[in-house]
Parts: sequence; structure tokens; C-alpha cells
Amino acid sequence: MKAITFAAVFAAIPAVSLAAAPTCDARAYGAKGDGVAKDTAAIQAAIDACEREGGGTVRLTSGTYLSAPIVLKSNINLHLERGATLLGSADHGDYPPKTEFHLPDLQPLVSAENAANVAITGEGIIDGAGESWWQEIRSLKDHGVLGNGHPRPKLIVFDHCKHVLLEGITVQNSPMWQVVPYYSDDVTIRNIRVLAPPNSPNTDAVDPFSSSHVVIDHLYADVGDDNIAIKSGPINSPGPDDPSRDIIITDCIFLHGHGLSVGSEIAGGVQNVHAERIRFEGTANGIRIKSNRDRGNDVGHLSFRNIEMKDVKNALIISEYYPKVLPPDGEAAQPITRLTPHFHDITLDDVTATGIESTGAIVGLPEAPIASVVFRNVKISARKGLTIGYADVSGKDVIVRVEEGKPIFKMTGAEVSLH
Repeated sequence: MKAITFAAVFAAIPAVSLAAAPTCDARAYGAKGDGVAKDTAAIQAAIDACEREGGGTVRLTSGTYLSAPIVLKSNINLHLERGATLLGSADHGDYPPKTEFHLPDLQPLVSAENAANVAITGEGIIDGAGESWWQEIRSLKDHGVLGNGHPRPKLIVFDHCKHVLLEGITVQNSPMWQVVPYYSDDVTIRNIRVLAPPNSPNTDAVDPFSSSHVVIDHLYADVGDDNIAIKSGPINSPGPDDPSRDIIITDCIFLHGHGLSVGSEIAGGVQNVHAERIRFEGTANGIRIKSNRDRGNDVGHLSFRNIEMKDVKNALIISEYYPKVLPPDGEAAQPITRLTPHFHDITLDDVTATGIESTGAIVGLPEAPIASVVFRNVKISARKGLTIGYADVSGKDVIVRVEEGKPIFKMTGAEVSLH
């Protein structure tokens, strides 16, 4: 399988290689860590001092460090010791306007741009204090759309970076997306917790965006939106957009959240994703691959193996009609454009799902049917079955037990061979 072979190529590459280098304690540069005084300038001074020495570790010892945005640099490891919290300022004016992802936005709490060998490690917490932002945005119909005129800062963004490590920490309560590698390469995210209340809008845990050679291992995500969302380009993108590719996701636990997603903004495409040993419990969705005619591209060679779902609303949604799932009545083929989604070569092996509301849907566009979805050893117990339209779905050792209706409902364009 293609997804297995590429994994061996990069999974063993260390994400960050920081040689023996100085340690810069933020308190030595004036940080109070009392949760009252803003420590922004002191933390940034420690980062800049370490950078002048060629790199090193910026240490936050036990305490609460209230801060506006800070910027990491090459060869810097921001290390939060146990008991240390980097707390985002609740003053919305502390987040300056910035063009982010080619759109008007606000500066993230922690970011790095065009940096190499950059890390955030330790056993501490980075908290975005997002409640006031969530309250402000909940009344907006399009609150989840990038460029909607109501930007909220993301929590951690690595922008055009190489050799990135995020390990050990807890990330929580971002105003919007929480951890975003953007156009970055060789990213390792390991043994972290990402948290936000179930009703917090757009608090995606980890969103690789046009990034490559990404390892996400032992992620515990309990959030208000996608547990992981792989992206690669905005809605109605004029292009060009780089794909997200060569992504390994292993040994994760997802509780509240919208599941493991590819999309919906994938104008650059997504290639070579392998997810294995993932447990979903109480999420809105399990596996979801989503796009539409205004935000798609080539999406293929995706594999999901050893997947366990319990009490999930929708086990599987593969749809080219996002934000809807099914097409409108009388749907006709439309001209193919650079943003037409093309989903293909998707495999699910050893999947067990119980207590499911709906098995889900696999529905392509008339002009771009979904090609080669393969199930092997898939067992789903649900209230409702699986809807398939404009898609080629095959497999063996597939059992779908439902309480209502048919296990498999075929719409126009469905080619189904399941045994």
C-alpha cells in the first residue's frame, strides 16, 4: 500500500535537532509568571537572546505567564515545565491585524514564520482564553468561514517552517483553530492534549494546511470542531495552492469533536494520508472527507486502519457536497474546473463501530464520481445505513447492521460490490 511505504521514509527523521545550547529562563528577562502582569516582552526578550546565541531553550518555569502574541525563531525550543501556563491575553486589542493564509486575520498567540528547527515541548499548558471570542462569534451564521470579516486569532501557527516538534504539552481554549502547520515540512506532533469545550466554535485541534511529511502521534483531542482537519487551500482560491501530503496519524483518542477530517478547504489537494489505531468516542463524526465545487482538487491514496468507534453520530462521510452531505434533487453534472474535487483510492481496514446513529454516506459529484473506495473487515452497528451515490465502493468481510431501513441505499451512479 502506498501509504505504508512512504511512512517508512520520513517517520524516522527527527523533527528537530537542537544541539547543546544555552537555556534562557523567561524570569531572568523580567517575566513575573503571576497571571496578572503581561509577560510578553520578557518572553520575547528570552527568545531573541537565545536566537542571538545561535539557538537554545526558552524556559517557562511553574507559574501563569499572561501574554500577547510571541514569535518563535529558528533553533528555539519553547519549553514549558510542569505547572507552567502560557495564558493568552483576554484583551482583543493585543492581537494585531495580520495577513494570514492570504486573508485578513489576527496574529496567533504563538507563531513561527520561515523558521527551521523550532520546538514547543514540556508538560505545561498553552491556553488561548477563547471564551470571549466564542461569545462574540456565535451569533454569526458564517462564523467558521475564513475571511468572513470577523477574524479570531489561532493559537499556534508554524508558517513556512521546517523541522518542527510539538511534544508533551497541553493546548487548550484557542479562539479558533488550535495547532496549524501551514506550508511547513517535517512536522512531528507527539503526545499532546488539545482541549476545548464541546460548544466552542471552530476549535479544531490540529489542522495541517498545505504541509508535508507530518507525523501526528498519540494525540488526545476533546474539542468543539474537527479533531484533525487536513486542508490545502481556501474557498474560491485563485491558486496556486500546495497540497498536503505524506501524513501519518497514529494512536490517537478523539472524544468531543467533529472527527478525523480531510477538507473541506482542499484547493491544493491531499495525497498519501495513513491513519492507524484511532479511537473515536462520542464524536459527531468518525472519518470525514469533505469538499465541494468551490474548494476541491485531487484527493487520493488515503488509508484508515484499526479504527474503533463508539457512540459516534456518523461513522463515515465521504461527500463532495459540503457543507451538505447529499445532492439536491435533480442534480446535474456541471463543468469541471480547477476546484472540482476528485476523490479516489480510499481504503478502510479493520474498522469496528458500535452505537452509531448513521453509518453515513459516500456521495460524489455527477461530473466527478468517487473512485475506488475499498472496505476490508469493516463491522458497523447503526440505527441507519450507508448511502452511496456516484461512487465505486467494493470490499469483503463487510457487515452493516441497522435498526431502520436498508444497510446500503444506492443512489444514482452507485457501483457497489460488498461481501
